[in-house]
Amino acid sequence: MMLSSVGPANRIARSAETHPLTWRLRDDGDAVWMSEYEAKDGYSAMKKALQTLAPKDIATQVKDAGLKGRGGAGFPTGVKWGLMPPNDGVTPRYLLCNADEMEPNTWKDRLLMEQMPHLLIEGMIISARALEAETGYIFLRGEYVDAARNLNRALDEARAKGYIGQNILGTGVNFELYVHTGAGRYICGEETALINSLEGRRANPRSKPPFPAAVGVWGKPTCVNNVETLSNVPAIIGNGVVWYTGIARPGSEDHGTKMMGFSGKVKNPGVWELPFGITAQELFEDYAGGMRDGYTLKAWQPGGAGTGFLLPEHLSAQMYAGGIGKVGTRMGTGLALAIDNTVNMVSLLRNMEEFFARESCGWCTPCRDGLPWSVKLLRALERGEGQPQDIETLLQLVGHLGPGKTFCAHAPGAVEPLGSAIKYFRDEFIAGVAIPAAAANA
Repeated sequence: MMLSSVGPANRIARSAETHPLTWRLRDDGDAVWMSEYEAKDGYSAMKKALQTLAPKDIATQVKDAGLKGRGGAGFPTGVKWGLMPPNDGVTPRYLLCNADEMEPNTWKDRLLMEQMPHLLIEGMIISARALEAETGYIFLRGEYVDAARNLNRALDEARAKGYIGQNILGTGVNFELYVHTGAGRYICGEETALINSLEGRRANPRSKPPFPAAVGVWGKPTCVNNVETLSNVPAIIGNGVVWYTGIARPGSEDHGTKMMGFSGKVKNPGVWELPFGITAQELFEDYAGGMRDGYTLKAWQPGGAGTGFLLPEHLSAQMYAGGIGKVGTRMGTGLALAIDNTVNMVSLLRNMEEFFARESCGWCTPCRDGLPWSVKLLRALERGEGQPQDIETLLQLVGHLGPGKTFCAHAPGAVEPLGSAIKYFRDEFIAGVAIPAAAANA
């Protein structure tokens, strides 16, 4: 997938100062391999980190930069790194990259891994140094065949240059990095389910505490970060904290840039690196080009299927966690979906909840039984055979499967769009309720 170039706002040239993740991308969409990556200042931040900075200095810069997780949760990266116990010099420590990008309508990590594999590798080398970890794994969605091929080729190039392995660049730093492809389970996006799968176990989330920072893969200290998160690290180390905290738009509480996008029946679907704080209206109109001729915007989701629906009037919101939070949902992955006027919301929700019910690990009762129940009710409403109480039952399920009610965040994410759809489009759900025979004959 290539970055799109249609629309007036897209004509602004990408530069290292404004687009740290994507300025090196080729216009033809081919991957940037070692020679080109190094010619474009690649691995210079890694050399700086390994040759001139102590692990705590790297971690401090990332913390001061305010880098937050880009997988959807938005937890401060530096704080997460700080949860790792002190290195005793004996116990192995691990860095895991969560590349299990299975959130529907999300493909930002895929673009980075396919077209810029060395950026992720450089970010992991620097991050591993900060964590004093000597082994790393990229846990990759199994369906990402091209990404796996490109990452493995890039790893071979990095090993040939001495950037992966023992005594990197004569610094005494050791780091081995491997690609591990999963079997295609959405739940592996939850970090402890990912760890279980990496160990060869069933992909169920683990009870916390203990947290992975203390007891992670094979019972050892482990840090799990997202692809886009780790890909931000080289620019922070290379360009400094002051630069990084100055990229976002005024009003944004989040720093740096974010891979954002729009899909659906828009004129120019795609993904772009944009500063936090840009409005959803700019993203929708200037980059995605607005709706195709003959369609109007009915609703939109700001960041994947697990985020709530918003209305066209909410496009004025700024694209950062707090900005989207002000209009009632989460930013999630930042890859938005435009819902057009031809879409029936009951049918759309039935399709979504079927996915979430199928991908439940089945570990806890509310998720295992509640999501299939929502699917059953939505199917009845879709056929026009719903009962008058079905809508209230669905709202009860939204409450029972909400945050803090289940073992992990899978079910709360699954029911958030359901609750918002009923809130904004209740008439469409009511239309699915069967008319009693007595009322029909009256």
